[in-house]
Amino acid sequence: MSQTVDVGTPPAPARDERVARKSPLARLMTRPEIGALAGAIVIYLIFFIVAPPFRDVNSLASVLYVSSTYGIPAVAVALLMIGGEFDLSAGVAVTSSALVASMISYQFSANMFVGVLVALVVALAIGFINGYLVVKTGIPSFLVTLGTFFMLRGLNLAITKIVTGNVGTNDVSNIAGFEAAKKIFASEFSIGGVNIRITLLWWLLFVIIATWVLVRTHIGNWIFAVGGSAPSSRAVGVPVNKVKIGLFMTVGFMAWFTGMHILFAFNTVQSGLGLGNEFIYIVAAVVGGCLLTGGYGSVIGAAIGAFIFGMANQGIVYAGWNPDWFYFFLGALLLGAILLNNFIRLRAEASR
Repeated sequence: MSQTVDVGTPPAPARDERVARKSPLARLMTRPEIGALAGAIVIYLIFFIVAPPFRDVNSLASVLYVSSTYGIPAVAVALLMIGGEFDLSAGVAVTSSALVASMISYQFSANMFVGVLVALVVALAIGFINGYLVVKTGIPSFLVTLGTFFMLRGLNLAITKIVTGNVGTNDVSNIAGFEAAKKIFASEFSIGGVNIRITLLWWLLFVIIATWVLVRTHIGNWIFAVGGSAPSSRAVGVPVNKVKIGLFMTVGFMAWFTGMHILFAFNTVQSGLGLGNEFIYIVAAVVGGCLLTGGYGSVIGAAIGAFIFGMANQGIVYAGWNPDWFYFFLGALLLGAILLNNFIRLRAEASR
């Protein structure tokens, strides 16, 4: 008579003591956006306490609107910085896009969507030229885009004066297609009596798409690799030049989208608009965990950085503080974010 021998469950293999286990909290602390999240909570609580109007739901809607107008370009700027480059012409490119769309439609009596599409081509062309010059000449993107910044600034003013005779464009609200385009770029809707601008929804959508591309696709791997070491990436077959040019064109696309919002929200555009905004986009990305050296960062972090800017921009007004202190705050925020992000990066490298 045979008997069945119960061999039992095999013992679990012994854990190699050389392999350290990281707690969920330790893993969380190495995320690039954790510093921005902590800063956002602190700043929100400060304004919530010192500024009673800040507690109103409508005030939060205003903060989110301001955040979205800077957060949309910051999405592309963050991707570009992770890829090891940055763009100083993004702010004036927003204005250039709006000016082109306005003047094309008004001067040629064309449907607004004609001007919108021409502006898109121009914005993508600016991004392509920036990227092409960077990859083909080896000149740092700081210098290339600084040159583009001054050229666009001059063109915006000079061409607007030649075409319209003023420093701003004509009112385009009566042109065919204006209302339809406004629904896409600058409409608003109400939820519970609170007016929400559509830019908030577009901002969230762009953040989701960019984050998915960054963490779930091979293109995202390429972006991190190119930012970490372009020569090493090229050696293993990554199309470095195409990735960088594509990232600059993405900045152009987001600049175009933001420019369209400005045009359809206000009907006219001033040629000097947007000066200095490129630094705000960069600050939002850096506060969100992006390093100037590339290869590290988060689009979600950049979104939180833009939200911090929106809170500071509106919170200072609601608190009744002197707005002259705003740029001091912005500089202190940038410096603090750089120090904190450097600490988080070193901690992440040490835990590998």
